[in-house]
Amino acid sequence: MTIQDLFRSDLKVVNIGLSSFNNALSDSSTPYVHVDWRPPLIVDHNAVAAIEKNKNRIDEANERAMRIILSGHPMLTGMGQAKDVIPGMQEHLFLHAGPPITWERMCGPMRGAVVGALIYERRANTPEEATTLAAAGKIGFAPCHEYGAVGPMAGIISPSMPVFVVRNEETGTQAYTTMNEGLGKVLRYGAYSKDVIDRLRWMGNVLYPVLQRAIAKVGKIDLKNIIAQALHMGDEVHNRNRAATSLFYRVLAPAIVRTCDDAEAAASVLDFINGNDHFFLNLSMAACKATLDAAREIPGSSIVVVMARNGTDFGVQLSGTGKSWFTGPADIPDALFFPGFSKDDANPDIGDSAITETGGLGGFAIAASPAIVQFVGGTTEDALNYTKRMYDITATEHNAYQIPYLNFRGTPIGIDVRKVVASGILPFIDTGVAHKEPGVGQIGAGVLMAPAEPFIKAFEGLAASLTGGKV
Repeated sequence: MTIQDLFRSDLKVVNIGLSSFNNALSDSSTPYVHVDWRPPLIVDHNAVAAIEKNKNRIDEANERAMRIILSGHPMLTGMGQAKDVIPGMQEHLFLHAGPPITWERMCGPMRGAVVGALIYERRANTPEEATTLAAAGKIGFAPCHEYGAVGPMAGIISPSMPVFVVRNEETGTQAYTTMNEGLGKVLRYGAYSKDVIDRLRWMGNVLYPVLQRAIAKVGKIDLKNIIAQALHMGDEVHNRNRAATSLFYRVLAPAIVRTCDDAEAAASVLDFINGNDHFFLNLSMAACKATLDAAREIPGSSIVVVMARNGTDFGVQLSGTGKSWFTGPADIPDALFFPGFSKDDANPDIGDSAITETGGLGGFAIAASPAIVQFVGGTTEDALNYTKRMYDITATEHNAYQIPYLNFRGTPIGIDVRKVVASGILPFIDTGVAHKEPGVGQIGAGVLMAPAEPFIKAFEGLAASLTGGKV
């Protein structure tokens, strides 16, 4: 083809990078092709050299980590109070979502959840008393993740709160999580009004013993099987759990009826679960936690085993870097807000629930859940593209969690920090949104990409672990 032929033919614009440049082309009906390209993240050049030098070692470590993750089989085995079943839990200790944080740096919704938990524990009678107690240093705070636990949003687990016990049958690794309260004005979003505390106490006094007996009657509940089925039924098992909750309900309802002598209590428990589509969320989180924790402490592995947010910081942990946290500022999600609220009211991203994305669910599996886009904003095509993009930063595809719309392709699993840095593609998360002030609660739901800083630090931290602390 000659230059003259080229100019006589129909031309298309090739746009590389920023998709916003497509808007003008689309508005003017100009044909174009978009190439989704990003520059790599900027990291220390010595770290790049160290990672490249140890490529084979990292690859071998990652293969080991992924074998452990893919073979994981999380089962719900029982319930108990946090102080009785979570190893190391103490009477003065409150666990929270995300990386470590002090009271002074806590965001509004996390402070609100601490206040509510202190009132729930009857250590304070008013929000003012609770705030004074928390600020005085009389309460210890630690990340849920450092105690084998996970909590959505603020993620507060106080000593007497009932928790589920989830066991990875392949490795014996256990994870713990609270029961889900529902949406809106609830403790995990920082609300602490009387109705919030009354609900929590009903959950502790009625819901907990009824579920505990029913689970004991069933024996073990296969969470991996429920998650796999739910993906086929339209859930991504983070912001949409309707199918998973329904499947869980089917397993447990007969046992509730058989083990509960109080018909009214049984009916109230069944009504509560039936009316709370998010009830399974906490269980999906604990299932991912028990699966991923089994792949910790594999020297040289670049696989991410934790992504978590405390409403101030976003934190990452790698399989190959032990207990080290790599953090950066949390971002505010792009969201659909409830009437009367806007992005100006929103707190930065918060919660341990990104453990679902880390485990190949949530935003990574959003192509399995076209209905969710109406809840978090966007289109079905957006959902498909989000999931496809995540294959570029993960080690493999899940062998049990599959996406029907992608011809039952396995969900992207095993975030490799090397691929994140090299591609510039950041993990995609769908999430709820809390009001930035304590006491208000949920104000919307949305999506966001993880911030770059924690992954840059994790990459450099891995390099340092491979070179004796020198990069």
